[in-house]
Amino acid sequence: MTIEFTAQPAERLPEARRAQVLADPAFGSVFTDHMVTIAWSERAGWHDARLCPYGPLTLDPSTQVFHYGQEVFEGLKAYRRADGSVVTFRPDANAARFARSCRRMAMPMLPEETFVRALDLLVDLDRNWVSTRQGHSLYLRPFLIATQPGLGFYGPSTSYLFVVIASPAGTYFRSGLEPVTVWLCAEYARAAPDGTGAAKCGGNYAGTLLAQEQARQWGCDQVVWLDPVERRWVEEMGTSNLFFVYGTRLVTPELTGTLLAGVTRDSLLTLAGDLGYTVEEDRISVEDWRADAAAGRLTEAFSCGTSSMITPVGRVRDADGEFLVGDGRPGPVTLRLREELTGIQYGDRPDRYGWMHKVV
Repeated sequence: MTIEFTAQPAERLPEARRAQVLADPAFGSVFTDHMVTIAWSERAGWHDARLCPYGPLTLDPSTQVFHYGQEVFEGLKAYRRADGSVVTFRPDANAARFARSCRRMAMPMLPEETFVRALDLLVDLDRNWVSTRQGHSLYLRPFLIATQPGLGFYGPSTSYLFVVIASPAGTYFRSGLEPVTVWLCAEYARAAPDGTGAAKCGGNYAGTLLAQEQARQWGCDQVVWLDPVERRWVEEMGTSNLFFVYGTRLVTPELTGTLLAGVTRDSLLTLAGDLGYTVEEDRISVEDWRADAAAGRLTEAFSCGTSSMITPVGRVRDADGEFLVGDGRPGPVTLRLREELTGIQYGDRPDRYGWMHKVV
């Protein structure tokens, strides 16, 4: 399938304002000059692809996405390298996961090559929004929503809109590399077995907000979700996957269908193994996390995701109290993996895996 894009270049913010935003970007609060939209309908399939000025979408109040939640999204980043080039990290992996999410949510699957091309066109046109500062990037948010109006919900929507927007990003946690404190949530569940936990859809995140507020009330930065059946097995953090470090052995919770298969998680499984660490996907219980930390067997823990990158976990709290992971500070394995992965993304390390996709 060939999709032809029409382009309408326009500068939305003046240069001075853009420079001000790039100096200290708050994650996801200011957006670039343009966006991509592609429509889908039962009659025409994918059509009307546009690279247009960023602006509001006009939707009927009865549009099905508002009422029945048929929506999926992705998140990835573009990076400016020292030679001035701009690259994205593993967009093909995001395109494949986007397709899987669409399939699970009974939505039309955008061709993966079109997904990547849409990102390329937006990043190329808005390349001046990609910061030259180390640690900064351009966050890309592709999403697909059901646009059929009407409340008579008897099946999937008959029309959809694919959109890509972009926002300059600094560090996700303002504390930077300072270890985060996490809350073990035993009261609520993120996803059910055979549900939508492995799909990147908005409903999975809306259901986490109450637990995230609970985490804040306990002085924690993020929530850690446990399995929905026994409330015993660690699954993932609110917006990222988890790794546990036992000296030179790394363990991450296995994919069960109720947690998201993160692109950063998948990358670290490969990278850590090539750096000489033993890497396993297994079940980790709360009891083992607490006991292994107390005994010194567990030396580090960290979260990983596109938004937050690799972030050390220093303290763990639940209704029974709290415990430290290691000495509560960033550990050497966490720091090495972060340095290696960011080095690949910014061009300071060789990309032996073909992960980086050059845009311009």
